[in-house]
Amino acid sequence: MNTATNVVLAADPQKWAVFLAFIGGMIVAGALVWAVRIGMRYMDQEEPRPKAEEQPHLPAGGAVREMREIREPDEMPHMSKSGSRMMPYELHHAATRTGKDQSRRRWLPGSSGAFGSGGPGHV
Repeated sequence: MNTATNVVLAADPQKWAVFLAFIGGMIVAGALVWAVRIGMRYMDQEEPRPKAEEQPHLPAGGAVREMREIREPDEMPHMSKSGSRMMPYELHHAATRTGKDQSRRRWLPGSSGAFGSGGPGHV
């Protein structure tokens, strides 16, 4: 064997590798084109998008705002041993009620520490 034969034999597998990579690329490109066509067909079957006049609008009174209030627990009344028990229909639908004091509690420096912070805790 001479050098020319070795060059031809060495180049031959690379030709097949390039050819197989080209065929693989064509298969991937064909799969992508097929997926896009299926997606377009699926979108054509969907209901049309709503028009601008069909979109929701703000209420006549304007935007609804957030309401903040301080809540406090609605405690169960303490019944004596001789008293009758409360029935479910006598209970309220919510476990809390609007608090009498609506001012927010503020943090005071030095009044508390978090777990693991090294603070002294409640003083």
